[in-house]
Amino acid sequence: VQLQASGGGLVQSGGSLRLSCTPSENMYTFVTMGWYRQAPGKQRESVAEFTNDGGTQLADSAKGRFSIARDYAKNTMYLQMDSVKVEDTAVYYCNAVRYLRNRIDYWGQGTLVTVSS
Repeated sequence: VQLQASGGGLVQSGGSLRLSCTPSENMYTFVTMGWYRQAPGKQRESVAEFTNDGGTQLADSAKGRFSIARDYAKNTMYLQMDSVKVEDTAVYYCNAVRYLRNRIDYWGQGTLVTVSS
């Protein structure tokens, strides 16, 4: 499984950016999908994800500013980032999960988001 992430770049503080993630296999085959990020010197953290019941879950830092969506017709997941802050600067990774005997996580290559002040 390959996850192709795109949409990162340089954006000014207060601006907006939309990330996209397209898996090589049908999104219906995954139990859940989400977005994570890793800032320099920090651990990877969850930003937004779909829950097992189809709802969404956002990190406290993302609430009110980010939203996650998916388009099954385009087989693509999105992260809409509004009112970005300098502290949102990180490499953003898309994630997809399957369960066979154990949990299997698939990761995209990451897309860099840099927010300037």
